[in-house]
Amino acid sequence: MILQSIHSPGDLKKLDDASLTLLASQMRECIISTVSENGGHLASNLGVVELSIALHRVFDSPKDAIVWDVSHQCYPHKILTGRYGEFSTIRKEGGISGFTRIKESPHDYFDAGHASSSISSALGLLASWKLQGRDDKVVAVIGDGALTGGMAFEALSHAGQLSQNLIVVVNDNQMSISPNTGSLSRYLSRLTTGAAYQKFRRRIDHAIDRIPYFNRHIGKFIYRIKRALKGFFLTNNLFVDLGFEYAGPLDGHNIRELEKTFRRVKKIPRPVVVHVVTKKGKGYSPAENNPSAFHGIGPFNISDGSVEKFNALSFTECFSNYIVRLGEKDSRICAITAAMSKGTGLDAFSRKFKDRFFDVGIAEEHAVTFAGGLAAGNLIPFVAIYSTFMQRSVDQIIEDIALQNRHVIMVMDRAGAVPGDGETHQGIFDISLLRCIPDITFMTVVSSADMKLCLDYAVFSCSGPVCLRWSKNSCPSETPAFSVPVVSGRGILVEASEISPSLEVSVKDSRKKPKKVLLVCTGSMYGETLVAARNLLMNGIYCSIYVLRFLKPFDGEYFASAASDYDCAVIIEDGVRIGSFAEYLDMYIHKDPVLKKIKTSVLAFPDEFLANGEREYILKQAGLSPECITEAVFKLVR
Repeated sequence: MILQSIHSPGDLKKLDDASLTLLASQMRECIISTVSENGGHLASNLGVVELSIALHRVFDSPKDAIVWDVSHQCYPHKILTGRYGEFSTIRKEGGISGFTRIKESPHDYFDAGHASSSISSALGLLASWKLQGRDDKVVAVIGDGALTGGMAFEALSHAGQLSQNLIVVVNDNQMSISPNTGSLSRYLSRLTTGAAYQKFRRRIDHAIDRIPYFNRHIGKFIYRIKRALKGFFLTNNLFVDLGFEYAGPLDGHNIRELEKTFRRVKKIPRPVVVHVVTKKGKGYSPAENNPSAFHGIGPFNISDGSVEKFNALSFTECFSNYIVRLGEKDSRICAITAAMSKGTGLDAFSRKFKDRFFDVGIAEEHAVTFAGGLAAGNLIPFVAIYSTFMQRSVDQIIEDIALQNRHVIMVMDRAGAVPGDGETHQGIFDISLLRCIPDITFMTVVSSADMKLCLDYAVFSCSGPVCLRWSKNSCPSETPAFSVPVVSGRGILVEASEISPSLEVSVKDSRKKPKKVLLVCTGSMYGETLVAARNLLMNGIYCSIYVLRFLKPFDGEYFASAASDYDCAVIIEDGVRIGSFAEYLDMYIHKDPVLKKIKTSVLAFPDEFLANGEREYILKQAGLSPECITEAVFKLVR
C-alpha cells in the first residue's frame, strides 16, 4: 500500500504518475473510512486530495509554508505530513485535531478554524521572512466560501500593495467565482506565469527605474499600459485589478497540470493567484451529489451515506420548526445566516420564505449590521450564527445594534461545549463578551417548550437587541416548570418534587434535617445538573434547580425569594469563568443581606482553550460534569 510508505512530503517526490493516482485513491478511502467512524468534514477534504499532493510535491514543507484557510480541508495535508498513523484518532479524545494545529506538527504554521484568515496570516509570515532575509515560499489555500469574508479582501488588497511574492490558491469548488474560460484565457495565464514573460517584464521595469528624471512618469505610463492590456484580455478579474498575476482556471484533480503551474509561479517575484476548480466530495458519490450534507457530518454508513437518526428533538430542530411558525404569524420576521443555513436550522425557513431569507456568506460582521438595517426598516430580523462565530461580530453588535437600540434577535447555536471540533469551535465566550453590552436582553434556553416561550418573548415583548443561546444537544424531557410564562429577569425553579418525587419524599422524611442545596445553571447545562441533582437526592441531600432563563436583565428580588430557604448554592455556567454571570451572581449572593448566609461555589470553564473530545469529556475536563457538580456540593455541605 503506497499510503503506508508516505512518512513526509519528501516521500511524495519519489513517486511516478501512476503511483500518484493510486495514492490519491487510497487517501480518499482512508478519509471516507475514518470520517464514517469519527464524523468530521468529508466533502471538502475529498475535493482537495490531488491539490494537496501537488502542493507538497512542488513546495518544500515545512521550509515552505502552506497555510490552509479554515483548515477543515486539511485531512489530506495531515496524511501527507507524517500523521497517517494517527489519522484514525482525528477529532477524538487525545487524538489529532480536525484542523491545523501548531502543537501537532511543524507543517502546521497556524491554528485555524474560522474562515478568511489565511491570506492575512500568510502575508504576515512572508513579510516577516523577507525582513529576516529568508526567501522561502508561503502559499495560502483559500476556498471560494472563505472569499465571501471581508477579511480575505482586506488581505488581498494589502498583498497587492506590498507586492510580496505570495501565492494564493483559490480552491473554487462551488463556482461562485466566475472563471475566465476559453483558449485565449488559458494562453494568457500560461504567458503571464511563464519565466520568459516575467524575465522580460523585470528587464523593462529595471530599465525604466534607471532613467533619473522620467522614472516616475514613465513608470506610471508603462504600468497603466500593462494594466490596460491585461484588463482588455482578462476582463472581470478582480485579482488582476488588485495587483496579482493570475493563473487559471486549472483542473484541481489533475496533479500534473497543478504541478506544472506551481513550479512556474514559484519563480514569480510578485503576488500570484492560482485559480483551481475542484469538486467537493470527489470520489464518493453521496458526497458528490449532496456536498452540503457531507460538509460537516457525524458518523455515517459508507454504503449509502445514511446517518443514524435519533428520536430526541435537538434544539436546532426545535428552532427550525418554530421560526417557520413565527414567519407564518408575522410577515415582518426575516432570517439571516452566514453560510450556515442548515447548521443553524434556517433551511426550512429559507424554502418557505425565500424573499425573507438572506445568506450573506461567511461575513458575520455584515450579517449583524445588515440586520440592523432591516430593523431600521421596521422588520424583525433573526441572525442565526454559531456561538464561536458570533464573536467575530462583537463590534457590530455594540455599535450597529445595541447603541441604536435595534430590535434584532441574535440566536446562537453550539453554545457551551462543542464535541469534535476542538478549541476553535467551543461556544464558551459569548456570555462574557455580550452580557456586558448596555440595553441587551440575554436569555438561555432549557427545553423545546421553553424555547418557544423565549422566542415569542423576544419577538413580541422586546423592542431592543436580544440574544438567545442553546447547545448542540437534544432537548431534555419537559417538566411543568419549563412552561411557566416568561417574566423579564426571572428564571425557572425546578423543585425537588419535579426532579424525583420519591427521592424528595425520602429525604424529607429522614430523621436528620437535610441540607438544602440550590443548583443554579444556564439552560444548556440543565441535563448535567439534573443528573447531579438526582445523585444528591439519592445521597440524602435535598436540592432544587434554578435555571437562568435571563442572564440580563436579572431580577435579583425574585431570585432572593426563590433562594433564601437554601443553605448552599452551586452556580454552573457553560461559559468562561472570567467575566461570567456565575461570578456576578456569586458576588450578588454574598452582598445581599438575606442571601449572604448561603455557602456558594462557582463552576465554569477555566481560563484555557479546550481540546478534542465528546461533550462529556470536555465537561469533565472543565470541571462541569455531573460528578464534578456533585463533588462541589459535597464540599459545601461537609
